[in-house]
Amino acid sequence: MRMGDAIRCALEDLGEHKLRSGLTMLGMMFGVGAVIAMLSIGAGAEQQALELIDQLGVRNVVIRARSFDAEELKEIRKQSAGLSERDIVAMKEAIPNLEVVAPRALLSPYSVRSAQGKSDAKIYGVSQHHARLSNVVIAEGRFFDAWDERNHAQVCVLGASARRDLFGAEPAVGQHIAVNGQWLEVIGVSAAPSGTSSSIEGVQLSTASNAIYLPYSTLLRKFDHDPLASPLDEIVLRLTPEGSPSDTAVVAKTLLDRLHSSVKDYDLVVPEALLRQSQQTQDIFNIVMGCIAGISLFVGGIGIMNIMLASVLEQTREIGIRRAVGARRRDVRFQFLVSAFALSVFGGLVGIAVGITIAKVVAAYAGWPTLVTASSIIISTGVSVVVGLLSGLYPAIRAARLEPIEALHHE
Repeated sequence: MRMGDAIRCALEDLGEHKLRSGLTMLGMMFGVGAVIAMLSIGAGAEQQALELIDQLGVRNVVIRARSFDAEELKEIRKQSAGLSERDIVAMKEAIPNLEVVAPRALLSPYSVRSAQGKSDAKIYGVSQHHARLSNVVIAEGRFFDAWDERNHAQVCVLGASARRDLFGAEPAVGQHIAVNGQWLEVIGVSAAPSGTSSSIEGVQLSTASNAIYLPYSTLLRKFDHDPLASPLDEIVLRLTPEGSPSDTAVVAKTLLDRLHSSVKDYDLVVPEALLRQSQQTQDIFNIVMGCIAGISLFVGGIGIMNIMLASVLEQTREIGIRRAVGARRRDVRFQFLVSAFALSVFGGLVGIAVGITIAKVVAAYAGWPTLVTASSIIISTGVSVVVGLLSGLYPAIRAARLEPIEALHHE
């Protein structure tokens, strides 16, 4: 029997039993769909985590002031003044492979207004390097520079939401706003951030949308602030490619413990470590979800094996006739393997559509990020084909071992 004849006979047999073949393919269909959907959810979550960690910067070490209630803060300030410019000077002298040290100060304003409106935006005093380190994209105007920072210039950059609240559809660059009675010239407007999450692994991320940035030197010298509050809210250490974030974090902690009299009034965040932790978590998630989805493929394989064994039993006399007229064992074996292969392939193709649909439904209604990748489709389809072939192997061998005389006498 030629290969083409074997394939034709296998497909005709499947076509004659459409309902049985369709029910058999359900296991493979839902197995492939489950694998694609779960891997898509995992890939989407991983991509979102990578985007959020990228906002912190994998070559950065972030030092943030901790929050305390008023009574605790009074006791802490007897030993430590909090994050300050003194810490910046010390770290520049002691830490190797530093590219940039970027401080940030936070102001809680009681009034932010313009001639056209008012806003509840957060006020950040930042370094000239902040836009580059935090991936703040300037849509209009410019970010402030070293001259503005050195001369305590009364300039600011508005986030997209703050700009809309203060100026509506009118031009903002060149206009003035009043923050706690201090007038600032608007020199730039940042683009709206693409992400929606505000934290990663429990670490809060600042949003550029509802924010107003001004030089930190201006904020520290021209605005009143709580004397118990830490002068700086955050210090970002950007390292050169040769620097090790984990080693830098150890050095920075040792230095800050000495400067702050061992008072734990700060937190150290190493985005590189967060990235590794996120990837490990994602790997575990993918393995667990893949195993769960793999059970569906395994059950589908059992279904294919059962239906193929039933086909062997039904076609015993037919097999005997074929063997009697000259069909070889490998011809019979090949015919049944083609049937199993066809069931797994057709089930896999429908499963791809099911998996993509599930991923889109989850993204639309559950709000979870999903990303259908070519690798998830290839892996799930490939596994379904292998499972189908392995499931059809025993029935095919059993059919090929039938003796022609015994098969012809089968009732």
